Amino acid sequence: MTVRLGDVISYLDTTLEIDKFRDYGPNGLQVEGSPEVDKIVTAVSATAEVFERAIELEADLVVTHHGLIWGGGISRVTGTTANRLRMLLTRSVSLAAYHLPLDAHSRLGNNVGLADAIGLQGTRQGFGEVRGHSLGLLGTWSAALPREEAVARIAAGVGQESLPFTFPYGPESVKTVGLCTGAASDLLEAAAAEGCDLYVTGELSERSAALARELQITLVAAGHYATEVFGAQRLVDELRMKFAGLHVEFVDVPTPI
Repeated sequence: MTVRLGDVISYLDTTLEIDKFRDYGPNGLQVEGSPEVDKIVTAVSATAEVFERAIELEADLVVTHHGLIWGGGISRVTGTTANRLRMLLTRSVSLAAYHLPLDAHSRLGNNVGLADAIGLQGTRQGFGEVRGHSLGLLGTWSAALPREEAVARIAAGVGQESLPFTFPYGPESVKTVGLCTGAASDLLEAAAAEGCDLYVTGELSERSAALARELQITLVAAGHYATEVFGAQRLVDELRMKFAGLHVEFVDVPTPI
């Protein structure tokens, strides 16, 4: 099945409500290739390895969580930026990226995906403002878990035998959990203020360990990449359902960070 690039981008822009976000970079179409799309690849980050895999699969569009353009935009087309753009443009492959919208979406987002993966119930957004949007998600387990078991459940939920960092300063019995995927350790204080026994994110800042100790909350880092695969994975089924017959595939290029 062939669809128009503009139709796919319009659907994603609308569904993910990109106009609601004041993000760190542009959401939506970042690199324009062929006006028609037969195959789509979704992935976490817009890296050369992801683009290589997409080209091998003969994809016309790559949809990622982390795009190529951040801050004020691309100031120079040199080095790795030039190489990545060359890979896309010489093969007419388009790139779209959805950052905070794909973290926060109530059905397709990274946060709700992580919450589902670790079995949290009654989840709701409500803490930790990031660029004017409350991204932190709160939830509980059906019954309180011993702290070790709670950490093991998180590890299993992100497909890891062990987690990069755990600071077990909270209660030995864990019931209320706060989470925000990616590099969101700065939401730790807000999670503690909400009464969370444990807060899980992907990647930590240096100051977060001491802060967890002072707040008496367990802090878990489950990996930036590992906590942010969910949105890209959920977009596969979403796009297949919307554009019946379109080939859509998630490309997994994991990193230990």
